[in-house]
Amino acid sequence: MGSTRRAFTEEYKASAVEFVLNDGRSIAEVARNIDVHEMTLGKWVKKARAERAEPAGSLNEDERAELERLRQENRRLKMEAEFAKKVAAWFAKDQQ
Repeated sequence: MGSTRRAFTEEYKASAVEFVLNDGRSIAEVARNIDVHEMTLGKWVKKARAERAEPAGSLNEDERAELERLRQENRRLKMEAEFAKKVAAWFAKDQQ
């Protein structure tokens, strides 16, 4: 007979994590009190710590990809503008 997997709401997870991070309790203690496996709570805490460590203005994957695309386009356009300047200078010199 297989075991059923328990599902926890995000609010429940957040509350459990707050006991560890804000109240200074150990993961083992909180896990025992709320009847959750210690490793499960440990993963929740690790994820919360990683999310808190990210700067507020950090970019997500889509934004990073767009930023890289825009940087490449900017480099290409700068190179084209420099080329156009050189061509214009060459024509101006040739006209004299």
